[in-house]
Amino acid sequence: METNPRDYGERCRFDAFCKTVLRNEARAYLRNMRRQRDRETMFSDLSQVELDKLCTVDCYPSDSFTFTSHGYELHIDNELVAEAFASLPKTEQSILILHCVLDMADGEIGGLLGMSRSAVQRHRANTLKELREKLMAFMPKGG
Repeated sequence: METNPRDYGERCRFDAFCKTVLRNEARAYLRNMRRQRDRETMFSDLSQVELDKLCTVDCYPSDSFTFTSHGYELHIDNELVAEAFASLPKTEQSILILHCVLDMADGEIGGLLGMSRSAVQRHRANTLKELREKLMAFMPKGG
């Protein structure tokens, strides 16, 4: 079988075209790699503030303290707050849970607990004041 000189010229042009395409692809790949390398920063070069932005803390149910009242739960993550909350009587705990978790009005809470609205309001105000005082005792002076 004889080769046609015209076919040979077409093959040479096709080979040249393929080589040009591959060369341009290699250049584009290397340019993209260089651009990516210039944009990347090693973790060892980051400041502590920048590293803190990249991390996250997992929250597990076992990490929080859970208080319940009438089937509703209040999760407290801070150990000092949970300890102060645990020292409260059950009635005051129930009032705060129903007020904070369900955003119930004092009259509704009183209906559940068998108290008047004003008694619930008084208990809630006194309990919050007591909690505030307990937690302020743990705070450093001037801070």
